[in-house]
Amino acid sequence: MARIEIEDLYFSYRPEEEILKGVRLTLDQRPTAIIGQNGAGKTTFVKLLKGLLRPTGGRILLDGQDIAGLSAAKLASRIGMVFQNPNDQIFKNTVMAEVSFGPRQIGMPEDKMRICCQKALEAARLTGLEEKNPYDMGLSARKMVAIASILAMDTDTVIFDEPTIAQDHVGKERIRQIIRGLAGEGKSVIAILHDMDFVADVFERVIVFMEGRILMDGSVREVFADRDMLERAYLEQPNVTRLCHELGYRGVYLKVEELLHET
Repeated sequence: MARIEIEDLYFSYRPEEEILKGVRLTLDQRPTAIIGQNGAGKTTFVKLLKGLLRPTGGRILLDGQDIAGLSAAKLASRIGMVFQNPNDQIFKNTVMAEVSFGPRQIGMPEDKMRICCQKALEAARLTGLEEKNPYDMGLSARKMVAIASILAMDTDTVIFDEPTIAQDHVGKERIRQIIRGLAGEGKSVIAILHDMDFVADVFERVIVFMEGRILMDGSVREVFADRDMLERAYLEQPNVTRLCHELGYRGVYLKVEELLHET
């Protein structure tokens, strides 16, 4: 498990326009969802965690070490990131070549690489498709290829940028199992999401970004209970939570199962 500490983090693409404005927080073992409107700074934030961008102020510590001092290969072996659009990530002409590329680049031993690749293919339900060209597959399946390519690197931390995009119920369930499996292995999972129902079902901690700052940070129940603060960030509660509120229920229900249990 990796511990990531963010100290007074600032970032600007242009001097006159700050994207992140003094973000301070610690990311721990709890599966964490980052939510907020487009332009709130979420994707910029995770790109900084991954080392794809460099802060204009502040620093990011990985297990106490400033990531600015880590090589690209070292950081890649510790933090993996699945991009929102798999077309921005996939470039090999077979599924296996794509999934095995990352482990090879970070110098993973051959025997471990085979085990990790097989495990990743199984988790993403891609077994038997190793020789298929990812670009002959649909968007949903390409997303799974992108996920498997990061899982195979066996990093301490995995970042997902909108993992449920283009996924049907079956695909979302697969991703839910992947995230819970990673958490069960003691890995840190961070995800940017707009799907509040998925957040309520899968994650333990929610961080709300608004205009480059952290507006809220707490457990899923704490964050989704505060309807006024969510509205301030132009966000909605999960569907079940909103329905129960409209029906006059006093409790905070995040899932259908919770409501059925109470009634």
